[in-house]
Amino acid sequence: MNFEVSGSTVFIAALAMIALTIAIVFIIRTVYNKRSSSNLTEKHAGTTFKSPLEGRNKYPEVDTFSLSGTLMNYGLLTAIALMILAFSWTQYEKVVDVSGLLSTLEEDIEVETPRTAEPPPPPPPPPPPVIQEVPNDVSIETTVVFKDQSIQEETMVEAPVKKETAPPPPPPPPPPDVKEDEIFKVVEDNPAFPGCEGISDKAEKKRCADEKMLQFIYSNIKYPAIARENGVEGMAVIKFVVEKDGSITSPEIARDIGAGCGAEALRVVQMMPKWEPGKQRGRAVRVQFNLPVKFKLE
Repeated sequence: MNFEVSGSTVFIAALAMIALTIAIVFIIRTVYNKRSSSNLTEKHAGTTFKSPLEGRNKYPEVDTFSLSGTLMNYGLLTAIALMILAFSWTQYEKVVDVSGLLSTLEEDIEVETPRTAEPPPPPPPPPPPVIQEVPNDVSIETTVVFKDQSIQEETMVEAPVKKETAPPPPPPPPPPDVKEDEIFKVVEDNPAFPGCEGISDKAEKKRCADEKMLQFIYSNIKYPAIARENGVEGMAVIKFVVEKDGSITSPEIARDIGAGCGAEALRVVQMMPKWEPGKQRGRAVRVQFNLPVKFKLE
């Protein structure tokens, strides 16, 4: 049985039980005071009891122990009712109206391209070689010296000595190619915030997931004090990757409006639970997601 009550209901029920208990005590006290004011001595002057136990209470009309069983049952019922209310006390999450913020997710987000250092200029080309002209009338004399390499019958020829050397070690195997999974920007089935798994229609499921995501963001986000004091408003953009298992990785600030707004949006994104991963051709893939977070003073 699903029995849920709010905090105000528990408080009102507790006050009602306390008031009822006080009223019961007041009524019983009034009744016994009225009975004790009557002349009980004359009424029970000739009363005899069969045993001392029956006569332990001199005046039965004002015997407070006669209601002990009833009052104990009332106490037990009150305790059980309070216990049921305490266990059924439900704190409801604050519902944030995000209907006016759904359009921000459909806008084209322009992300500034990070500036990179300019490469140094290429070195100047080497100077061309200098060609020295040689006049045609200059003669070049070369002297050829012939060496006698004839072998006689008595000439001893020694065979060359071969030196045995160890073969060189084999080269180390090349390192394996680390192929990082591709990060998609557009997929057939976009990643979705959890909470709408039972919806089959894609458009309705996307709208439900967007509402759940925005409610999570704007119920956890805290407007930075510096931005509030200086009236800073605008839209920060957080870029992150939804992995194959739905986890959020590589969150970073793609656009910041300053005054701590970008850091606060990044903090909330890092708190997100696992998403339903995006799919391409029926298999889960890594998908990049750009999330705009709007800061507006009220």
